[in-house]
Amino acid sequence: MYNDYPALAAKIGEELSNRSEYVVTQAAELRVLREMSDREVKGFAQSHGWSVIRRLGGRQIEFYNDASVRSHVL
Repeated sequence: MYNDYPALAAKIGEELSNRSEYVVTQAAELRVLREMSDREVKGFAQSHGWSVIRRLGGRQIEFYNDASVRSHVL
C-alpha cells in the first residue's frame, strides 16, 4: 500500500493544479485510500497541502487545495 502513495499523491497534485477539487473515482485509487484509516487519509492530505472529505460512507473521497494547510507546508 505505501508504495502506491507517491503515485497517488502525484495524480491528485496534478489534478488539483488544474482545478479546485479532485473526486477519486478510479478503483485502484479508492482501494489505496480505503485501506487507510480516516486519520491516515487526513494526514496524507495535510502533508500535501490539501483537505479531504469522505462522502457517502467513504465511497466517494474528495480532495481540495487548502490554503490554510498549504501555508504551513511551505
